[in-house]
Amino acid sequence: MSPLPTLVCVHAHPDDEAFFGAGATAHYAELGHRVVLITCTYGQLGIDLAGRPGNEALHDSLETKSVRAGELQRAAALLGFSRVVTLGFEDSGMKGWPENDHPNAFMNVDVDAVARTIASIFDEEEAAVVVTYDENGFYGHPDHIQANVVTRRAINFSSSVARLYYPVVPRGVITRFVAGAKDLDLSMPAWVLDAGTNIPDELVATTMDVGAYARLKQEAMATHASQIDNGDLVRMNEELFTLLFGTEYYQRAWSRHEATDDGADLFGGL
Repeated sequence: MSPLPTLVCVHAHPDDEAFFGAGATAHYAELGHRVVLITCTYGQLGIDLAGRPGNEALHDSLETKSVRAGELQRAAALLGFSRVVTLGFEDSGMKGWPENDHPNAFMNVDVDAVARTIASIFDEEEAAVVVTYDENGFYGHPDHIQANVVTRRAINFSSSVARLYYPVVPRGVITRFVAGAKDLDLSMPAWVLDAGTNIPDELVATTMDVGAYARLKQEAMATHASQIDNGDLVRMNEELFTLLFGTEYYQRAWSRHEATDDGADLFGGL
């Protein structure tokens, strides 16, 4: 184990690790912290190699699962993750899809059972800081919301975790970003267009300048090439990309002890 405290990120699908908190991951890995990724689903309802989303009848879920697994490993290596754990649940699909009703869909799992599995990883890794999505899953995806639920429950079972953070975007940033993208006639994925834009500034506990990792983040996103709805993010100009991805904002959702030194460092004061 690293003598420095460990960061664990809990994400729903392959590619989420490249879009949510990747700058912090790369930063702490470079400093020598151990950073660990837990991915809850295979993401098999993502876009297949024929460009079909998971709710289309001819969608190839098996091939998509395999492709996305390889993309995940390559992106995780780029971002400095020391360990990648895939829990192996089925992707639930977008809200309202028939796949939501599948008994093995992640949104339908036994919360306590999954939480105990995640907690065991936290404690095995001596995780001090955990990052996952907020209660809305950042943009309402059922699997993102469930990742929040099981992670919060896991913290109750863990003896090592000291803090939980949510990556958020404060009021106005996404609005300006989407406006700039429209001016350039770029197509944005649902997770950008449907993201909450009303996070008040006072909920942001930690602001990290990760501009030095912007190109690396864009490269990690590009690794998930099968998910073509993110294509314009990968190809956009540096100025616009840096507006959304050059600074990372975190809401401190929970802390075991009073936290007062985390304004620019998730481990501040630990």
